[in-house]
Amino acid sequence: MVFVKIFLELVTGYIALLLTTKFLGKTQISQITPFDFVSALVLGEFVGAAVFQKNVGVAEIAFAVFAWGGLIYLTEVVTQKSRRLRNFLEGKPSLIICQGMIIWKELKSNHLDIDQLMQLLRAKDVFSLQDVEYAVLENDGTISVLKKSNIDVPTRQDLHLSANKVSMPAILISDGQVRLDVLKQCGLDNNWLHQQLQKQDTVRVNEICYAEWREGQDLYIQKYN
Repeated sequence: MVFVKIFLELVTGYIALLLTTKFLGKTQISQITPFDFVSALVLGEFVGAAVFQKNVGVAEIAFAVFAWGGLIYLTEVVTQKSRRLRNFLEGKPSLIICQGMIIWKELKSNHLDIDQLMQLLRAKDVFSLQDVEYAVLENDGTISVLKKSNIDVPTRQDLHLSANKVSMPAILISDGQVRLDVLKQCGLDNNWLHQQLQKQDTVRVNEICYAEWREGQDLYIQKYN
């Protein structure tokens, strides 16, 4: 009898969740906001916790799921009409790179470091910060990138030019600290690094938030703004 009760509660929870999510019209998981994500977790938790509660029946599960779904729907209706409430609940996009420069304040306010930023850029087929003119961190945690015009289309193939050797950029300084392991892998040392910094009138490493080197090119640095 206990197993029959659990089965009926699971079926009820399944149907209630299915109907609620269909009614709310949720987008795919990679596009939802943090508020939507937390709401979905709580919605599933209602069913999971209720199934093993002896004093909770089918009616209680259905009521909890539909009541929570109604609150989410009401919130979405309100946020569609109020920009202030929408920004509060869903957040708003953040400009983290402007005219090729990292907006350090925005980066930190979104709890991102250089490694995470580069990971997001690589997901957009951007391997060098020098190629980025603007970058916007969207509400769902993805990044939108506008590349610099000199590396945009047309390609060398379009112009019937021979291909150049492609080298992977190496991040030598991140968050004001020298990456000694990367420096060694590139066959470089501290003396070379300090010479490169002096050429750009920079002495203190802790003033630099990002420094990138690519074979055949000068060291590219960005200071904290």
